[in-house]
Amino acid sequence: MTAKQVWLITGAGRGMGVDIAKAALTAGNAVVATGRNPGAVAKAVGESDDLLVVRLDVTNPEHAEAAVQATVGRFGRIDVLVNNAGNFYAGFFEELNPDQIERQLATTLIGPMNVTRAVLPVMRRQRSGHVITISSSAGLVGFEFTTAYAASKFGLEGWMESLRPEVAPFGIHTTIVNPGFFRTQLLTPQSTTYASPSAEDYADRRTAQLAWWNAQNGQQSGDPARFAQALVALAREAQPLRRFIAGADAMATATQKVADLQADIEANRERSTSLSLAEV
Repeated sequence: MTAKQVWLITGAGRGMGVDIAKAALTAGNAVVATGRNPGAVAKAVGESDDLLVVRLDVTNPEHAEAAVQATVGRFGRIDVLVNNAGNFYAGFFEELNPDQIERQLATTLIGPMNVTRAVLPVMRRQRSGHVITISSSAGLVGFEFTTAYAASKFGLEGWMESLRPEVAPFGIHTTIVNPGFFRTQLLTPQSTTYASPSAEDYADRRTAQLAWWNAQNGQQSGDPARFAQALVALAREAQPLRRFIAGADAMATATQKVADLQADIEANRERSTSLSLAEV
């Protein structure tokens, strides 16, 4: 790995992406900070000789190709890709319309695929690179009111886990990141869309869910600056973690998931093993 890494970061105009870009620059790396609004990205990240700001809507494969070409044209390589761009469509499944679900999947599942597909040929030629994709605790456990978001993150997990053995022979590392609640801008009106009420049976629970989620905005326990610094340190490791569970709440969620899965294994062990063909 070269002393100065070249980072390509999606969703760098707001929230966690800004912190990641700043941390990578502070650590002496070159950064290509991308977003749908380049002006907002430049204003948020600041100025640096090692910074290139590029327009990138991750749902547009042509944007992804252009961003990669711009990165290589300026810095000659790509060492670290951070798939960070995201949005949040929240609501009960019956009340989320198909268009909202498609937009969720387009940004937080297909979007990272678009950008990674454009980046991988560069990393293969280099025989090195690191693809870091921001998932969520909702990529480990499904939660009420997050069906679309969790679906996209569960899909992200399966894609990244399957991608790992495909690209490892080329010297390319992959890391799934499962953050818990961090003080990002994901829950602001700019990033969150709530389903429109359509089923009276959900009324009381909907009211409670909306109150809870709105109360979380800006009150999350995780420090995004510390998270970004930890991510930069992780990218410097010779053998980076295949999964980074970030935050005490995310660790508690993952621990409970493992316990629940183990309980399911034990509950199903006799029934499941009886389904195998008898030995001849």
